[in-house]
Amino acid sequence: MFIATLIAPGTLAGGDISAARDRLADAGCAPREGVWLEDGCAADVPFEALPDAARAALEGAFAATDIVVQPAARRAKKLLIADMDSTMITVECIDELADYAGIKPQIAAITERAMRGELEFEAALDARVALLAGLDDAVIEQCLNERVTIMPGAVTLVRTMKARGALTVLVSGGFTRFADPVAAMIGFDRAIANRLLVERGVLTGRVAKPIVGSATKLETLLAASAERGLAASQTLAVGDGANDLAMIERAGLGVAYHAKPIVAQAAAARVDHGDLTALLYAQGIRTAEWVVG
Repeated sequence: MFIATLIAPGTLAGGDISAARDRLADAGCAPREGVWLEDGCAADVPFEALPDAARAALEGAFAATDIVVQPAARRAKKLLIADMDSTMITVECIDELADYAGIKPQIAAITERAMRGELEFEAALDARVALLAGLDDAVIEQCLNERVTIMPGAVTLVRTMKARGALTVLVSGGFTRFADPVAAMIGFDRAIANRLLVERGVLTGRVAKPIVGSATKLETLLAASAERGLAASQTLAVGDGANDLAMIERAGLGVAYHAKPIVAQAAAARVDHGDLTALLYAQGIRTAEWVVG
């Protein structure tokens, strides 16, 4: 058995559920009756076969609606591995640091290409950090306070999953000086990120090795799964950039969140319209069960 979840807070209508059932029937998926998770916001349509055909039939068929298709078994996940920049927070921290140095366009262009998979992540990070050499270390705290905003739904997602017994890990290709406080604000159990090197109160233009990149994110997913004795089907990974692809493809539910095209095309599930609470609906968790921070 499989489930297609339709998520469009405030705009989802009964007619959308009926139309989804019709599309699934036409695709040979043998749908059952739809069930509201939250009136006007999210609904499940169970079906019996052909999940790939179901995705093709539903994705893009409903305006401003996110669609998640997955097996019904082990739908509620026991592990969350999440990216930070542009996923759990609204900005790319290195781009914002660059703004204080007066070189944001130059660094942001490299960031964009790296997140699209056009540049190798580790080399691109080294190149960007090198451009920040000489920046006053105090700017990091200033940037954190002035520029970093938690993504809508992040706190509710993490705290709800933790309350249900899940392990939550923030794994960032960004920097510990941002990831540690962000993880604490949101409520993550752990945070892993890169360490900027500082000497005499200024950035050296170097980052400690090895760099936390795609391989580290995947290794974290696998190690945490083994630690908890979890099958892949019990895991959730979410991110937006090319360095998130490996963990997204390996997780039981891998989600591209407002993601770059290379990630959106490869991920089994996408959230293009809603906030991070869409990942709670995707797990069948109703609004009344959320832990709101």
